[in-house]
Amino acid sequence: MVRVLGIDPGSQCTGFGVLDVAGPRLTYVASGVIRTSQEDFAARLWEIFSCVRSVVAQYRPQQIAIERVFVNRNVDSALKLGQARGIAMVVPARAGVPVSEYAPNLVKKSIVGAGHGDKSQVRMMITVLLPTAELTSDDASDALAVAITHAHHRTSVLVKMALT
Repeated sequence: MVRVLGIDPGSQCTGFGVLDVAGPRLTYVASGVIRTSQEDFAARLWEIFSCVRSVVAQYRPQQIAIERVFVNRNVDSALKLGQARGIAMVVPARAGVPVSEYAPNLVKKSIVGAGHGDKSQVRMMITVLLPTAELTSDDASDALAVAITHAHHRTSVLVKMALT
């Protein structure tokens, strides 16, 4: 069995989802959202760092999956998202936990069957795949979707890591 932490990064809301994976079997462990309360951006990054560190310490994942940055029209928003994502990646790297990255379209395709599914479709499929999941927000369901994507693709990721 492998414990996987999925992270949906954001500078105001960072979703997380924890699964236990045993072969094709997925077991829901936990999910939630880290909501930053600070106005100062540096303080928000520190809050993300502290909360992700707490999640990693509490659930002790063996593998972590994070969604890649989706570049939209607002460059400032994309830069802030990238910084929040970097913080969310530093915590597990510092703890020695491998981090895998997945493009948003691959996550949607893995969960919904199409690379352009919307959040409501992803959330609905999460409730089908993980009926015991407590979904508090789209951020939490997106993080679980990233974790499920990793569960489906982790063998190829591990082979690629071994070859490098």
